[in-house]
Amino acid sequence: MERPRLLLVPMLTEVEWVIRPLLEEWAEVATYDAPGVGDEPPVEDPSSEATGRRGLEEADRRGWDSFIVAADEFGVAGASHLAVAAGDRLRGIALGHARVSNAIDGPRPALNREVLHGLQSLLRIDPRTFVRQLFKLTGGEETQGGYGEAIADEWVRRVPTEVAAPFYEAREAEGAAMGERLATLTVPMLLAQHRGCLLFTAEGFDDAVAAFPHARVFRCDEKPSTSAEFVPVLREFCGTLSVARA
Repeated sequence: MERPRLLLVPMLTEVEWVIRPLLEEWAEVATYDAPGVGDEPPVEDPSSEATGRRGLEEADRRGWDSFIVAADEFGVAGASHLAVAAGDRLRGIALGHARVSNAIDGPRPALNREVLHGLQSLLRIDPRTFVRQLFKLTGGEETQGGYGEAIADEWVRRVPTEVAAPFYEAREAEGAAMGERLATLTVPMLLAQHRGCLLFTAEGFDDAVAAFPHARVFRCDEKPSTSAEFVPVLREFCGTLSVARA
């Protein structure tokens, strides 16, 4: 059988996709660092849209004429830009911590205001502690759906504070039209929830499920991009799609 092509959108760096080696057992997998991260040159407009453009460039570089997009956490905004720009090359989209906005106010906020503001403050004071605390919120240690010490160190090495701090400060604004972009897509969707997440709310996920009633829904106890439990679900989802090879 043809191996599906899976484009993993990061929040800021490819090391966030801990399950990548497991995905590579059955798929062609590509991921990348955002502009200004690692060896990637900076751009004039660092944003989720720029991260989405960089993902499309990665697909172009590999000669992919069709692919499936996957994103988690704050990578969803970049994935929404990439998916729209991909046009008929897009075969499906899988979203961890799925939601239609990054709202922190109102009766059904998608993000926990206090947790987000705490992370924003900690990032400016102590980036390494920020990384450790962020991924403790979303899964624990590397073998339990989170980031171990080595990956946290690599995240800090690749991601300059002058890139990470504005990124986290802009999350609410950059999520404003995320749902509208996703609503224009006509491809199959997989929506994944990290149950018990302290940053992304259950209400935000439920609103995404309501907005996309035909999507497949999966819930797990770890964040999807680090969860071995998510791998067979994503594999089955990809297996239902017709992904043409060049």
